[in-house]
Amino acid sequence: MSFFSKLRDRLTRSSSKIGAGLDDIVAEGAVEDVAVPEAPVAAPAPASVPDAAAARPGMLGRIFGRTTEAEPRRELDDAMLEELEEMLIQADMGVETALRVTANIAEGRIGRRISATELKELLAGEITRIMTPVAKPLPVYPKRPQVVLVVGVNGSGKTTTIGKLASQFKAAGKNVVIAAGDTFRAAAVEQLQVWGKRAGVPVMTAPEGSDPASLAFDAMNRAEAEGADLLMIDTAGRLQNRQDLMEELAKIVRVIRKKDPSAPHNTLLVLDATTGQNALSQVETFQKLADVSGLVMTKLDGTARGGVLVALADRFGLPIHAIGVGEQIDDLDAFDARDFARALVGLGD
Repeated sequence: MSFFSKLRDRLTRSSSKIGAGLDDIVAEGAVEDVAVPEAPVAAPAPASVPDAAAARPGMLGRIFGRTTEAEPRRELDDAMLEELEEMLIQADMGVETALRVTANIAEGRIGRRISATELKELLAGEITRIMTPVAKPLPVYPKRPQVVLVVGVNGSGKTTTIGKLASQFKAAGKNVVIAAGDTFRAAAVEQLQVWGKRAGVPVMTAPEGSDPASLAFDAMNRAEAEGADLLMIDTAGRLQNRQDLMEELAKIVRVIRKKDPSAPHNTLLVLDATTGQNALSQVETFQKLADVSGLVMTKLDGTARGGVLVALADRFGLPIHAIGVGEQIDDLDAFDARDFARALVGLGD
């Protein structure tokens, strides 16, 4: 199954069900087109015309004795726009983004009768427009080692994301080292070790409660000595005491910059889609704690209302490097704006 197919399937099963919501909005005030009954044709049409009619159902189809089951349509008016706004807000797109998207859809179309398919295409187009500028793969630099600092709250899928990215980079021929910098959570260390073994990537650890900055420094030395292309450093995600976390992250950065003043070269923030609008506040927090350079969104297969990713792109403009829709290694892939938009609204490829 392609990643797009998995994305569409799992977003459709999520609690957002934007596509179904759009169907309902149109159906609520729809007026079905009345099909014209078949009628005898006085003279046979040229041989080329029926083919054209078959390709273009509608008026020509009716003229040549065919009936079509027209899709219900609803007039685009203020009431319909209010319903659309409300549905997008409930899908975690955020008030400002929902209002802007709805206004763009309405422009030049008030009074027109549109079908659910047309509405989905219009919405997918607006989402694609917002998301395209931020759809950027994780940049890989010639600098060795390229240091990737990974941040995020505990439970966001951060550790699993590191393992998946490391495994994918390894499969692409990159020499990767992982530093298990969340030294206060044994489960996180063990999970990274499992992924490291699976991918054939070394995982550097330290005793529980050790100084993460010291581990990061040792990992820099090892990555440099082994000629590694990438060093991925996990970090703690405890937001209960932001001051402690800020000092810890700042210390890690200070220490690795003793080895390389330009490090870290990427700071990835991993977000859990099921947290909805809380993802926005997490971005704000981690932008203050660390110089976030890009986002990874996980758990779009859960009870996620995927509209939050649109809100994040519209509000912050940070690159979205990858999205995750499951636990398997191929359930994390580069973010594609058009694929995401079409999957979110329930359209095919």
